[in-house]
Formats: sequence, structure tokens, C-alpha cells
Amino acid sequence: MEDAPIAVTHLTRAYGKRRGVIDLDFSVRSGEIFGFLGPNGAGKTTTIRLLMGMLRPGAGEARIFGMDCWSQAPEVKTKVGFLPGEIHLYERMTGTEFLDFFASFRAGHAPRRAELSERFELDLDARIRHLSKGNRQKLAIIQALMYDAPVLILDEPSSGLDPLMQVELIEALRDEQKRGKTLFLSSHMLNEVERVAHRIAIIREGRIVAIEDVDRLRETRERRMEVLLQRPVDAAVFDSLPGVRVLTTHADGLHVDLAVSGNPRELLGTLSTLPIEDLVYGPPDLESVFLRYYNSDEAAVAVGGTGESGARE
Repeated sequence: MEDAPIAVTHLTRAYGKRRGVIDLDFSVRSGEIFGFLGPNGAGKTTTIRLLMGMLRPGAGEARIFGMDCWSQAPEVKTKVGFLPGEIHLYERMTGTEFLDFFASFRAGHAPRRAELSERFELDLDARIRHLSKGNRQKLAIIQALMYDAPVLILDEPSSGLDPLMQVELIEALRDEQKRGKTLFLSSHMLNEVERVAHRIAIIREGRIVAIEDVDRLRETRERRMEVLLQRPVDAAVFDSLPGVRVLTTHADGLHVDLAVSGNPRELLGTLSTLPIEDLVYGPPDLESVFLRYYNSDEAAVAVGGTGESGARE
């Protein structure tokens, strides 16, 4: 773990009697996009604040390129591009003045500012108080990426962006990884993270409950499908299909709710033979993923599948 760009060992932080994070243990490989996934209040932001040296650990340690994130915080920050989850910008500044101000902490070093401003289609001459929420988020993203830092720590980076710009952000993150960057990407949106991450850690109530390769996660996580029929059919037609569970059959026989995991090819073939009126196939939800790893009656941590060896190098 000592050579990993990000290495966390038994990291714990509490807020008095309130829970923070408990015994976190993971590492992020060089050139990897590592997703950090959990609902609001799970401990994602606390973890990031510990990585950025904003909080002192109660126990354990966090290191970036072997440097302690608390005792060597100034040195650590020179290696990191950081996007906080809650951005607070200087309202009276223009975008240019804001980026100049932050670049001044790194001797004016911001080699990719012009390139990123063009990519995210942001007018830097406008004052921040006149910017929409989405444009404020773009400004914060540019600030995080413009230094060309080897490690990027991004908390809910797509927040406030419109769908087209969310797609552009995903492509930008992939490009950063291709440039050799190591990315720590925190989010509560599973479908967003699994589009770009190599591995995903799932945190709930302050504990990591799983670390999985994304391919493994895709194979096992469930998605909900609502099937609306033109006339009733026997729901047993779905029972023999691999990766399909019948959740409910409505009284009218025209609505069937399914849980689908893995490749839906056989299911789609069956659906093509039925009198379908409409389909709703939603994105995977976090709760269905959590239920695989987490029993709310127990406090035990389960680090699952192929991710464990990578998490404990």
C-alpha cells in the first residue's frame, strides 16, 4: 500500500458521540478511477476531508504518495486537484479572477485552464454572482483539473450539470485517466460511477461494506423492470429466465414488476413474444446493491468479490 497514490489504513473519525467513519481500509492504484459510493450521510465527505487534511483522524491513517494527509497536508495538496461537494465561490469575482486566485497558491501554475474552459463552454469574464448553478459547477471542475495534478479527488462532480454536460464530464474523466491520473470519485449515483470507474467501494453508515470490480458489480446488481401488457399473461413465463425475479403481479394481470440482474438478453427475447404495451427499465438503485452486502442487524463489514485483493495490496 505504501506505493499506492491513495492508501487508507484503519481510518476512523467520530464527531463526539456521532458516527463519522469507522476502520476504513482501501487503496487506489495508479491510473485507476476509484468510485466511492454511498447515500447521503454515509461518510463520503468525511472520508474526503480526511484525505485532504481538513480533519484529523481519530485512529488509523490516510496517505497520498506515501505522505500523511494530516501531518503533511501542505505537501499532499500540491499533488491533488480537489473538487468539494459543496462549493462556495467568491460572488464578486469573475471566473478569470477566481481561477487566478486559486492558481496563485501554486505559483500561478494552471497549464490547462484555457483548454478546460473551452471544453466546458464557460465564459470566464462573467461575475460568479451571475452564473447559474451548472456554470458554477463547471468553474469548480475547471479549478480542480487545471493544475494537471496526478491525483484528482472529486466529490459529486456532476451536481448541477445538465445532461449534455454530464456526458462531457464523463468523457473528461476518462481522458484524465488516459493521461495517467488517479481519480477518487465520490457519488451517490451508481449509474454515473459505474460508467467510468474500474473499482467501486460502497460505504454505508460509516463503514465500507464492499469493494468490487465494476464488471463484477454489473453482473450481480439488480435493476427494476415494469412490464405493461395489452392482455394478461401467466407471470410464470418469467420464472425460468436466468437473472429474473418476479416481484409483483398486479391484480389486473396487465402489470408485472421484475428484478433483473446480469445480461437481459433472454428476457428481451421472451418479451418480444408477448403482447407488450410498454416497458420501464430503470437504472440500478443503491439499495438493491447494498442488500447484497449489508445486513442492517449486524455491524460486520463484508469486503466482497474480486475487489478485496486490490483493496489490500
